[in-house]
Amino acid sequence: MRTRTCLAACGSVLAATIGLLGAAASASASTTTPVVGYTYLDGNTAGANTIDAFARHADGSVTPLAGAPFAAGGAGTGAGLASQGAIQVTRDGRYLLAVDAGSSQISVLKVTWNGVPQLVGEPVPSGGAEPVTIAISGGLVYVGNAGPGGSNFTGFRLHFDGSLTPIPGSTYTVPSGAGVADVLFNSTGNRLVGTLVNTSQIDSFVVRPDGLLRAAAGSPFTAQGLGQIGAEFSPTRPHQLFVSNAHNGAGLGTVSAFRDGFGGELSSVGSSPYPDGQTAPCWVEISHDGRYLFAVNTASSNISSYAINRDGSLTLIGSTPIRDGGGDIDARLSPDGRTLSVDGAGSHIVSVFAVNGGSLTELPSSPTPLPAGSAPAGIVVL
Repeated sequence: MRTRTCLAACGSVLAATIGLLGAAASASASTTTPVVGYTYLDGNTAGANTIDAFARHADGSVTPLAGAPFAAGGAGTGAGLASQGAIQVTRDGRYLLAVDAGSSQISVLKVTWNGVPQLVGEPVPSGGAEPVTIAISGGLVYVGNAGPGGSNFTGFRLHFDGSLTPIPGSTYTVPSGAGVADVLFNSTGNRLVGTLVNTSQIDSFVVRPDGLLRAAAGSPFTAQGLGQIGAEFSPTRPHQLFVSNAHNGAGLGTVSAFRDGFGGELSSVGSSPYPDGQTAPCWVEISHDGRYLFAVNTASSNISSYAINRDGSLTLIGSTPIRDGGGDIDARLSPDGRTLSVDGAGSHIVSVFAVNGGSLTELPSSPTPLPAGSAPAGIVVL
């Protein structure tokens, strides 16, 4: 069992159009500032899975879209996934990809002009059991499956029309019970890693031109602590990799820094791992300029900030409490990098922070309640 430590034809067209306009109007009318983007969470709802959707306003506040939550097409588990990246968005913002962990499927949803997600076709089998994490690089997609009898990383092609097709021979099997927690590409798409939370290991691969994976010599690598859940590559230095160590114990959380070498070999940077003095730093996010790292401490209800030095070493700045937090998980920056949104699954909220370099300040409008009945996993911000 994976660790849960760390929610008439013309008439039809007209009615649909009115419904979409109503969603946008409802979101805009609830605040005096305009809508500048959208925030989505995978509801991981038991039975029929759903997507939680919010309008994001210029002042950083978020308000639910009318009609939310929206059908995802597959089924959720209704319980925490202990993973990072359960929902992802394509670089152009056209499509959302979300795990349906309860039905072992992946859903593709088109982001409409007013933010309402619409299912593209039927959900696609994930290539294993209980998918929990997704990585996207252009049209290449990899899914991490964590379930018994189907733990693996499996590749897909995402086509222009939103269809998703498996890549023959792309499945890389991991031991059942290893606890796949995250799969991610670097910014150039030529490296991919996957974290294994239960065995405290990191799988590292070179991505071949045909989309298949070549495991690095020595992979999986033994991590520098216990409970590797979240990981991120630097967006500006593709060879720099940062991984959380969530299960070291109370007050013993750390973040590791690695250099991803030519063949995918991982080597430690500086005096890694770097402590934050908190408990369960499960999820990580990096500023768009590659200068700061934010680690969500699930059991401490706060977020640690680190400065990332040029060599990839880390310097702790401090920790910021999460108002009404508890069981906070995945976090994502807005496209302009000015706000950080946190999936507060344990308290069933979304929290939003203003970002000033490595400093965080929770907005007065935060937190915002999540829809009832979900067990949200992952978060994306457009």
